[in-house]
Amino acid sequence: MSDLVFIGFPTEQKAEEVRQKVLSLQREYLIELGDAVVVVKDDKGQVKLNQMINLTATGAASGALWGTLIGFIFLAPLVGTAIGAASGALGGRFSDIGINDQFMKDAAAALQPNTAGLFLLIRKMTTDKVLADLKGSGGTLIKTSFDETKEAQLREALSAVASAQAPAT
Repeated sequence: MSDLVFIGFPTEQKAEEVRQKVLSLQREYLIELGDAVVVVKDDKGQVKLNQMINLTATGAASGALWGTLIGFIFLAPLVGTAIGAASGALGGRFSDIGINDQFMKDAAAALQPNTAGLFLLIRKMTTDKVLADLKGSGGTLIKTSFDETKEAQLREALSAVASAQAPAT
C-alpha cells in the first residue's frame, strides 16, 4: 500500500531541491516512489503542476512513431506521423498516472501565494535512513497518510533546520 505526503515550501526552488534529493534516495534503493510532483501557487492563486513525466509529449512521440510505421504500410508516412502524433498527444493529455491531478490542485489550495509544495507517493521506504537524509530540509508537513508515529518523525526531521538555525541567546 502506498503512502501520500504533501510538504509545503517557501519557494519552488526549495521544493525542487527536496524532490531531487528524494529521487537520489530512490537511486540508492532507500525509497520507492510512485510519483513526485512539485506544485506551485502563483501570486494570482493559480496552481501549476510540475510532473516528473510529461505524458502529452511522451504520447505524441509514441503516436508519431506508430503513425509513421502504419503510414508506411499505406504509403503515406507523413500523414500517418501527423495523425499518430496528434492522437498520441491527445491520449497523453487525458491520461493520469500516479497522484490524481485534481486532488493535487485541490490540496494545493492550502498553500499561500508564491509558495510551492511537494507531493510524494511512496510505495516503500527505509524510514530511518530517508528521514536522516531529509533532516534539515525545511518545509511544513501539510498532509500525509502515515500513522501518527511516522508522521511525527517526518515533522521532526523537516523542522530540524529551524532549530539548528535558531540564534543563540
